[in-house]
Amino acid sequence: MKIVLCPDSFKGSLSSLQVCQAIKEGFLRCSRDFEIVEKPLADGGEGFIESIYLSLGGTFVHKIVTGPLWEKVPATFLVLPDEKTAVIEMAQAAGLTLIPEEKRNPRFTTTLGVGELILEAISRGYYRIILGVGGSATNDGGMGALNALGVTFISQDGTALSGMGDNFTKIQKINSDKVTPEVKQAEILIATDVKNLLFGPEGAAVIYGPQKGASLEDVQYLDEGLVHYSQKIFETSKREIHTIPGSGAAGGIGAGLSGFLNTKFVSGIQLVIDLIQLEKEVENADLVISGEGKIDRQTLYGKVISGVYDLTKKYNKPLLLLAGMVDEDVFPAFEDKVLAIFSIANGPISEELAFNNAYKLTENTAFNIAKVLLNPPGK
Repeated sequence: MKIVLCPDSFKGSLSSLQVCQAIKEGFLRCSRDFEIVEKPLADGGEGFIESIYLSLGGTFVHKIVTGPLWEKVPATFLVLPDEKTAVIEMAQAAGLTLIPEEKRNPRFTTTLGVGELILEAISRGYYRIILGVGGSATNDGGMGALNALGVTFISQDGTALSGMGDNFTKIQKINSDKVTPEVKQAEILIATDVKNLLFGPEGAAVIYGPQKGASLEDVQYLDEGLVHYSQKIFETSKREIHTIPGSGAAGGIGAGLSGFLNTKFVSGIQLVIDLIQLEKEVENADLVISGEGKIDRQTLYGKVISGVYDLTKKYNKPLLLLAGMVDEDVFPAFEDKVLAIFSIANGPISEELAFNNAYKLTENTAFNIAKVLLNPPGK
């Protein structure tokens, strides 16, 4: 029996690779006869470059960059075997996990380090950039990244502004003369499955600001600032950035980059599925197992699992889901779409205990599933 494992991460506890490993150990503990194919997934956030590397290989490039709180942090990007494409994970330079909870406020965080990674990749001759933009701590519209790439934002008194959302309303003029031809010509693919626009009721600040530490006052300030920011970019480059589907993803970094560079928004999960050739494995599978930290009614309309579901539906393959938590109301919505849904929790358990024991809980759940598959009722 060929089992294809293609989960998302269990955020806060296990990476997608660790989820794969735990499920694999559970199955092989039951029987060595299972053929297990591991295809850990990510849609653009944490684990994005890891999931691609595990299937395609490549070379890692390490660089110290500016973190979201202006401190220095280590970051890595992946050069694909074609030696033309660099894959950058925004979360490594501007991720929410880089900031202690008590210090989070997207008015003052920056994507400067993301721009430094892009510039490093281009300076090494990699003119095709895949930028995964999940898991960000920022709401600077890519202002920081543009600073690193040669764009200067100028205030009323002529001083250069640092790239953060708190400075949106201070922008009076934008100068992009220092952006090099190499940077302008590079192809930048913005990998996201978020469709939110830049500002407004479904915009970057209103929808995602609070989870990054923004108060109601901060959200209003940032939302109004993004309006001003997009207007100033239009005055400079004559590009409308606020109407692009997905422009509100990751605090608007894709929108800002689109104001001056050669960008294209693409589905993060579809890009990964294509790169790692998951479709071929699903086509030849007997069972597909996916999962995420929490399964609710939005799961099949979201990112990783929705992409996997589309493939299993195309090839009429059974899909089984594992999660740390399963909302009770999902079963009516899922009963005709998936083979089964399992929570890895084996009884009443605190969130802390579940997080700390997620690997073993996942392994044991997989072991029990494997036993049922090998010994179906009536056999």
